[in-house]
Amino acid sequence: MSSDAVLLLDAAGPESAALARAAVERGHQVHTSTATTDGQAAPLELAGQVVTDFARPDRAVEEITAYARRHGVGAVLTANEYLTELAALVCADLGLPGNDPRLAHAARDKAAMATVLTAVGIRIPCTWLVRDDTELHGALSDAAVGFPCVIKPVSGAGSVGVTVVTSPADAAMAADAARAARGRYGDEAKAGILVQAYAAGDEYSVESVTQDAVTTHLAVTRKVVTGGARRVETGHSLPIRLPPATEAAVRQEVDAVIRAVGIRHGASHTEVVVDADGRCTVIEIAARLGGGHIGLLLHHALGIDVFTALLDVALGRPASLTPTAHGHATVRFITSPRAGRLTSLIGFPKPGPGVPFVRWRAAIGGPVNAAGANADRLGAFVVTGRDAAEVEQRADTLARQIHVQVDTPAAARSAVDQLSSASRPAIAP
Repeated sequence: MSSDAVLLLDAAGPESAALARAAVERGHQVHTSTATTDGQAAPLELAGQVVTDFARPDRAVEEITAYARRHGVGAVLTANEYLTELAALVCADLGLPGNDPRLAHAARDKAAMATVLTAVGIRIPCTWLVRDDTELHGALSDAAVGFPCVIKPVSGAGSVGVTVVTSPADAAMAADAARAARGRYGDEAKAGILVQAYAAGDEYSVESVTQDAVTTHLAVTRKVVTGGARRVETGHSLPIRLPPATEAAVRQEVDAVIRAVGIRHGASHTEVVVDADGRCTVIEIAARLGGGHIGLLLHHALGIDVFTALLDVALGRPASLTPTAHGHATVRFITSPRAGRLTSLIGFPKPGPGVPFVRWRAAIGGPVNAAGANADRLGAFVVTGRDAAEVEQRADTLARQIHVQVDTPAAARSAVDQLSSASRPAIAP
């Protein structure tokens, strides 16, 4: 058993489970820090846990660091976007590799992010921090914002509370939705909401790992997003090859963003829009690996074990980030056509050659939501192969074979804000 234990801030979710497996396979004990209100199951049997209140960062840092010192913790990681600032504070207190604790809030608080990125000359949408109806009117009257525009929470994640607004008449309801959005730990809406100009173009994310302030960009990912007022990501594909000049410009901007928010050790996921003229606009950055099975796509397309690499970064060891494969991978997410009760599912693929992962989250007979945030997605499947066009064509064919039937009786309408916790993952050997 390695002398260095590993502590995960929140061990729930597929990315945390993959980090935990990587640590166990390398001979490390795995501990977790969990919130008093967190009832989600851990991904595996843990060596121990510390229960704290993530909504009180000063207290959480004190309790987590004391626990870490008692148990010989040599690495602290999180895949939870809401805890990336806390991770930076804990790492700084313990003297472990981590991000700059003075800047880490700028990768969580999108108002601070806009201020920091604007100050260093990064191209972002015109952004207003709005605390009341008067400021909302001022933001909507700004010619640099215009319509359509985006109204969203300051500290949200997963597209919760995000609305694309096309007219002043829609703004009040969108602002209410943004204010109503809550983070997982405490009321984050009190800081206000954001109004941003809409950036038109193709949506991408850049997946990166930084070690000792040196960044390696692993891949550019194309994002498929629903239209309408509430946008949900329905697909990711990587690696995407942009025109050389465009890709160089995107990487240069992302490098500057990573430095600006103090990412020195660990993953980052930067969302950008590239317009018809090849200009890059940065939407936001998160100091974590991209969700939505992006780690799995990196493994199958490029042969990069990003979870083991992130463990090495957290332990201060050289991380292996060089691709060992040159394939392509895509994930497609299934959504419900409307809110109601899921009555049947037909044609959902099974794992097999070229389809290494499938996961269905919703129970037959249970409530489902129309797609309004990433959490409303019902399931996903991954397709892999050597040729990008063939992989995309196969994924499209499989997606067309899926039929989701939803009934909307009165009983179901009363429960449509719930999502079944049933989960049936299946991974092909």
